[in-house]
Amino acid sequence: MRTILVVGGSKGIGREIVKKLLPDHKVISISREASDLEHERLTQIETDAIKGDLPEIEEINGLVYCPGTINLKPFSRLSDDDFLADFEINVLGAVRVLKTYEKVLKKSDQSSVVLFSTVASDMGMTFHSSVAVSKSGVEGLAKSLAAEWAPKIRVNTIAPTITDTSLASKILRNDAIREKMKERHPLKKILDPSEVAELAVYLLSTGSGSITGQVLKMDAGMLSVKV
Repeated sequence: MRTILVVGGSKGIGREIVKKLLPDHKVISISREASDLEHERLTQIETDAIKGDLPEIEEINGLVYCPGTINLKPFSRLSDDDFLADFEINVLGAVRVLKTYEKVLKKSDQSSVVLFSTVASDMGMTFHSSVAVSKSGVEGLAKSLAAEWAPKIRVNTIAPTITDTSLASKILRNDAIREKMKERHPLKKILDPSEVAELAVYLLSTGSGSITGQVLKMDAGMLSVKV
């Protein structure tokens, strides 16, 4: 049975990934607060993955780094600290986790790492400059590591459009805005975290063993379809 480490597994997409993995995997979830999920194959560790002590883990076959930010402001109102905070959570946090568990991942013959970006790294969007800078860094990191760690470890990135999580609740704050967001997408929808989790679980599986260095865009058609 494969063991997967999920960083940020207590809420949103991370929680859904943990749920979908548990029937067939052992899961170690690291987050600042415990999830409401309980399972005999789930180990929950409460710590801040960005600044806290990371636990010693002897064996993992896959790793997902879920922490992210949605800090949307006009460029003129973004401070240096805003850019640094987004970069610390999205990029430096992932770097810290991957450095910590690189040797453990390399023990497995088919390890897989999944990181998260955003469609705003590919499509210019107003008020997204800070998050786009940091998530573009995630994509560059993933591609570089996919090359450096081949063939032992696969590294891929999922870049979703807006997803119905607590992180996006300030944006999706009423029905009118939700409908407006849906209309921006050819598939007329906002992503559900469970469908994003499905893609993450696939990328962690041996069934995706020929996929690495990719940025998979879950955009409901926004980037490639015009209707």
